[in-house]
Amino acid sequence: MTYGAIRGVLMAIGDDGTSFIDPQHAAILREDITGGFEGIGAVVNMLPNGRLVIVEPLPGRPAARAGIQRGDLVLKVDDTPIQNMTLIEAVSLIRGPAGTKVRLTILRRGVKEPFEVVVVRERIELEVVESRMLEDDIAYVRLTEFNARATQELREALQELMAQKPRGLILDLRGNPGGFLQTSVEVASQFLDRGLVLIERGRGDLEREYPVEGGGLATQVPLVVLVDAGSASASEIVAGAIQDNGRGILIGERTFGKGSVQLPHTLSDGSELRVTIARWFTPKGREIQGVGIIPDIEVEMTQEDLEAGRDPQLERAVEYLLTGK
Repeated sequence: MTYGAIRGVLMAIGDDGTSFIDPQHAAILREDITGGFEGIGAVVNMLPNGRLVIVEPLPGRPAARAGIQRGDLVLKVDDTPIQNMTLIEAVSLIRGPAGTKVRLTILRRGVKEPFEVVVVRERIELEVVESRMLEDDIAYVRLTEFNARATQELREALQELMAQKPRGLILDLRGNPGGFLQTSVEVASQFLDRGLVLIERGRGDLEREYPVEGGGLATQVPLVVLVDAGSASASEIVAGAIQDNGRGILIGERTFGKGSVQLPHTLSDGSELRVTIARWFTPKGREIQGVGIIPDIEVEMTQEDLEAGRDPQLERAVEYLLTGK
C-alpha cells in the first residue's frame, strides 16, 4: 500500500521520467553500472501512448535470436500487461536471472494479431568499445554504452587507431542508450579541443554549462558520427556537441530524444525514487527531450538491410570521409 501510494503521487506529477522502483527491481537496474546485466539483450523505450517499443535487439543476444525485431511493441510480460507502466518498471519485469524464461506478447506492424515469443534470459556482458581499421585507412570505433568503463576503453582504442594515422574516423553511437552524464562529457572531449559539450537547465533560471575537458586523442582527424533511433541520452549529448561545434558530420537517422535528467534517491529499504530535475540542451541551445538530433545526412537502415547484412549508413560514412561529400 505504501508503494502504491508513492506511485500514485508520482503519476499526478505527469512526468514519465519521475518514477519509483521497488528494492528488487532497483537492484536489477543498478547492474547497468558494471556494464553487464541479466535479461534478453534489447534496447527498449516507452512511447508517449504508454506502449513499450523494441528500439534495437542487440545482435547475437537472446531477443534477436528469438526473432524479436526493431519496432515490435511489447504488450505483456508473461501475463502482466505493461501499458502505461514507467519504462523502468517494464524493464525490471523483462529482466531476470540467466537461464529463466520470459514470455513476451508482441504486436508487430503488418501482423494482424499479437503473438507470443519466449526468450531465455542470459548474462549480457556489454562490449563497451569495438574498434578496427576499415579499408582505405578509415578508423572505426563503436561505443555501446556510457558506463563506468567507457572512457578508459575508448581512450585505449583511440590510442591504437590514431597510431595508424587514419585519414578519417567513424564514431558509431547507433543503438547506444546512454549512461552517465560525466562519461558523455569525457567521451565528447576525446573529439573536441574547445567549446561546450552541453547545457543543463533546471527550474527557474538555474543553468549549468559543461565545457570540453581537453586532452582529447582525436580532435583533428576528419570525423563522422553514426546515429539512429536507438541513440539516446548521453549519445545525443555527444552527437549534439560534435554537430554544434562543427567538429564532424552526423549520418543516419534522427536520435531518440531523451534529454531529461533523473536524480536517483536510494531509500531506506533499497527502493529508489528517480526525480526529473533538469533537461539537457546542445551547446547552441537546442532541446534534446522529445526532439532528438537530426543527422546532417539522413540514411535509413531498413529491415531488409539488416536481414541481408547490409549497412548503408556505414557505407555512406566511408564515402563521405573519402570524398568530402
